[in-house]
Amino acid sequence: MKRPFILAFAIIILLTACGPAATPTPVPEALFVDPGTDLGPISPYLFGTNYGPMHAVVVDKMPLVESAGFTALRFPAGAWTDVMDIQPFQIDAFIAFCKQVGAIPTISVRLLNGSPKVAAELVRYTNIEKKYGVVYWSIGNEPNLYTELHQADYDYTTEDLNKDWRPIAEAMKAVDPSIRLMGPELAGWEKDLASTPKDSAGRDWMAEFLKANGDLVSVVTVHRYPMYAPAGQAITVQDLRENTRDWTTQVDYLRTLTKQVTGRDIPIAYTEINSDPSRVSDQIASPDSFYNAVWYADVLGQLMNSHVFMVNQWVLSQRDTGLGLLHGDDVRPTFYVFPMYKNFGSKQVYAASGVADVDVFAAKRKDGALTVMVINLSDGEQRVPLRIKGPAFSQADVWLLDVDHDAENLGLQPFPADGTLILPAQSATLFVFKK
Repeated sequence: MKRPFILAFAIIILLTACGPAATPTPVPEALFVDPGTDLGPISPYLFGTNYGPMHAVVVDKMPLVESAGFTALRFPAGAWTDVMDIQPFQIDAFIAFCKQVGAIPTISVRLLNGSPKVAAELVRYTNIEKKYGVVYWSIGNEPNLYTELHQADYDYTTEDLNKDWRPIAEAMKAVDPSIRLMGPELAGWEKDLASTPKDSAGRDWMAEFLKANGDLVSVVTVHRYPMYAPAGQAITVQDLRENTRDWTTQVDYLRTLTKQVTGRDIPIAYTEINSDPSRVSDQIASPDSFYNAVWYADVLGQLMNSHVFMVNQWVLSQRDTGLGLLHGDDVRPTFYVFPMYKNFGSKQVYAASGVADVDVFAAKRKDGALTVMVINLSDGEQRVPLRIKGPAFSQADVWLLDVDHDAENLGLQPFPADGTLILPAQSATLFVFKK
């Protein structure tokens, strides 16, 4: 496997310990990168997706999936985990798929009508008998929606979650103390106490869960789909454009709340994200649209800036909505965000934009290259100066994702003496500078 599962915990310690360094002042009307200001390691698990029995990949697309750069796969994806218990043969098939793709596995066991004994046996089979070494496990999916979606035939509250979750968690840890538990997998995460999910008694789902179970949690997990298109309406490009900066505020609130309740800095993961959770497709800003790819490239950069540990896009393959990166033989534009970031660095350095609707993210690669990802969220071409502190570069390897290029490597390109970049409308461009 390209990334041994055991490395995941070492990375989580590094990410928890590091924080933003002192930052220079951004340059007005320009992009600014300072390779000398180290912001710490970038979690490799930002570039994940969801995969399960309902999301199979057609055979002829497997070579594309294997080379895309997916780094974490969440199984069995969504509500399926609270409908039935995972079977051993499904674990075998999933682990084999992870090895093909080069991604670490995360597994979610059943919470609603779940059994500590069944969950413990799944851990035993996976890590003791088969020695697959799966580190990250979660319990249930979106428990705050069990009542609303009629998954439970009673009013499911924070008290039910805490009563059900802990015995399963303890049984799993008893079998393999080395596993790291993720939770509580809440839907609809927001930026403050007034807007985060509450149960029917007005109790905050996250706060109550952390009070009861924070001692067993290694990664705090939420889901977010910020857009929802009511019947007869459509999400616009401008809606997506304005949304990208919201993510850092939400991460900050979750991190603050977690520290207040548990007294610990616990890493954060978004184990399901996309723009619109509905079944909408074939619209200018629906999840299968080209602009959704530009939006997602920027959102990943914002979550990188916030030192998020893991992100799982929803979903690798899905036939009946616009949400899948694949739709049978059809490859949706957001798929190509992953091969773009595959070429990005692993150690983040300071980058800032003084240009409206243009964002910049930068990193150093293990081979010494400086990588600079520039996202043009605007509807028109932009000519923008890029100022790099320190080294002077005369050329860069360029990768482009726009309406005409699917994460295409344009090869070595001259870097203009005045640093002015020509950014296509609605695009993500990766510049790789080598000494």
